[in-house]
Amino acid sequence: MQSAITTSKLIKMKEDGEKITALTAYDYLFAQMVDQAGIEMILVGDSLGMVVQGKATTLPVTMDESIYHTEIVARACKYAMVIGDMPFMSYQGSIDEALKNAGRFLKEAGASAVKLEGGVAVANVIEKLVKTGIPVQAHIGLTPQSVHQMGGFKVQRDEDRLLEDAKRIEDAGAFSVVLEGIPSDISKKITAQLQIPTIGIGAGLECDGQILVLPDMLGVNYKKVPKFVKKYADLYTDITKGLSQYSKEVKEGTFPSKEYEYK
Repeated sequence: MQSAITTSKLIKMKEDGEKITALTAYDYLFAQMVDQAGIEMILVGDSLGMVVQGKATTLPVTMDESIYHTEIVARACKYAMVIGDMPFMSYQGSIDEALKNAGRFLKEAGASAVKLEGGVAVANVIEKLVKTGIPVQAHIGLTPQSVHQMGGFKVQRDEDRLLEDAKRIEDAGAFSVVLEGIPSDISKKITAQLQIPTIGIGAGLECDGQILVLPDMLGVNYKKVPKFVKKYADLYTDITKGLSQYSKEVKEGTFPSKEYEYK
């Protein structure tokens, strides 16, 4: 496998027109598989609140929970850049608090970067983190931590605001930006105007890269998934089938058979 992904490599990929792949992961086992598959970025998203913990939104996720999951993901990775997702209210209160919390992802969890949501409103935070030596991935468009303010998970169509957000976070020093829930024509304009890579999720083909939530794209999540999710496997069906077969064989007394016994 090639040497580990860095921010400079990601920017070079954009310059060369090479698409970037990214996925979420929350534990060692899946992170190891994602890393070995050659995915460039793993985001330990605050989506763990919904995917792992079964909550309705990402808002309840704590710093300690985020650090825990990021640390076990980082331990599995040799190639992918691991990005810790800063949870709600870990950076909005003050720059000093944001700096302290972001630093934990690098010092305690072994991440290479952090992600935070927002554009113009958090540009000063991004600038401070970057000047301190903490790489930052920005996130604009549909930002789940603002779900109540937005009135739900809605596509974002304010082109002028989105372009302003994108330019401001680039000026602040972000090395990439996630574009979520944005019409493809707007994402195309943003991507063309930025020097840093755009990573789309529900933002069309013209972004420099794509990210999906791992359990969604592997078909582990049996619940309804967003329109932009393509399922590349149906693990929920395969896993539940295997579990049912195991239960049946144990109850019938056919497992373990002789071939699984020690002599």
